[in-house]
Amino acid sequence: MATVNLSDYKPLHITNAEDFSIGIVFSEWNDFVTYNLRDAALEILEKEGVKPENIRLFPVPGAFELNYASMQLCKERKYDAVIAIGCVIRGETPHFDFVCSAVAQGIKDCNILTDTPTIFCVLTDDTKEQSIARSGGDLGNKGVEAAVTALRMIDFKKNLSEKKGNIGFGHL
Repeated sequence: MATVNLSDYKPLHITNAEDFSIGIVFSEWNDFVTYNLRDAALEILEKEGVKPENIRLFPVPGAFELNYASMQLCKERKYDAVIAIGCVIRGETPHFDFVCSAVAQGIKDCNILTDTPTIFCVLTDDTKEQSIARSGGDLGNKGVEAAVTALRMIDFKKNLSEKKGNIGFGHL
């Protein structure tokens, strides 16, 4: 079980965040969790300077559909990062294992096959209570972590381009 509050973060102070374009794909399945994750990510992105008009929201039916939607956004090359938000809660059948594995592989494929950082913000919990604890409950909100990760990866990519591969850049 996580022992860190996921909502604790230090402001990043990334320059030009207002110019970043971010796509957020979120599952409507288990919306009592995914909407909280989405809203926390939005709040952090805006706090860090990303303009609301540069953030696009894309609902999909379930976690499995995150792969298709995320890959399509990556292929458009309009977004500096994509955040994939979902929640899969273990049931009585192996369905949980298949969906979790497929979604993890699909998001990994976005990162390997495209030039767009794609952030995995999919809770894969054993119980509803664990998901609630990680989406605004006792353990904070994983959406905060996803937004911070997206911003850091955009900054990484921009610095890498500017420094042409030099190691040791950054100000975080």
